[in-house]
Amino acid sequence: RVGDIVKGTVISVDENGAVIDLNYYAPGFIAVDEFSDNPDFSIEEEVKVGDEVTAAVVATDDGAGNIVLSKKQASHETAWEKFREWKAEGKRVSVKIAEAVNAGVVCYLEGIRAFIPASKLALHYVENPAEYVGQTMDAVVITVDEENGKLVLSCREILQEKLDEQRSEQVNRLSVGSIVNGKVESLKDYGAFVKLADGIDGLLHISQISTQRIKHPGAVLKEGQTVKVKILSIADGKISLSMKALIEQETEEEEHETFDYKETAAATTGLGDLLKGLKL
Repeated sequence: RVGDIVKGTVISVDENGAVIDLNYYAPGFIAVDEFSDNPDFSIEEEVKVGDEVTAAVVATDDGAGNIVLSKKQASHETAWEKFREWKAEGKRVSVKIAEAVNAGVVCYLEGIRAFIPASKLALHYVENPAEYVGQTMDAVVITVDEENGKLVLSCREILQEKLDEQRSEQVNRLSVGSIVNGKVESLKDYGAFVKLADGIDGLLHISQISTQRIKHPGAVLKEGQTVKVKILSIADGKISLSMKALIEQETEEEEHETFDYKETAAATTGLGDLLKGLKL
């Protein structure tokens, strides 16, 4: 019946469409423009003999004994439920950017037009969304509005997840107590953020900058300055640094060296005095 959703197997493909075996007395036919809304859809590249397709019955006879089908119509009827499920699951989908439009780009998911805002394309500000046209990107569904035909995707969450994973791996390679070099990236009232190797940031709290009390990190540091710091702690992916600990450590070592020198000097002098009293 017209409107039924059926499944079949592709038995032939040409530039006009595909013939579908429905295990029925008559074959089905899907015209090329009934496969997808995507203007870049290529039947030669995307449809192969042996593929299983789901389509809607448009007419039971096209005059030549074929059942007229539409994959696009079936997708519209079933895809929105998928989109709602994928949004709830946070499912990752792969899409190819088809075109740039005002404030974002357009792609097609399950043959349905979807929008990715420029603010959701990357972790940084995207000035020219057209640069992404032709790229295949991973995204998640963030808005499903079937009534208004509005489907919105975002790449930002996946990119942030990858960045967090990379940072976690980098942080795991560091160890508490290590002494490392870094560059002061920014100054805040409560301390300074220092960029270490591989782009990892650590916090140098104001209380850990100097052995003397300072009102602002800018009294000792400036942005872009290279500093040597000691890793005090690593917890929940956050790195605490200290310059003060290094200063105290160096002071202790100097005092220890001075003490050893005095002991040695005292021992040498005492031995000289003893030798003076000897008669050979």
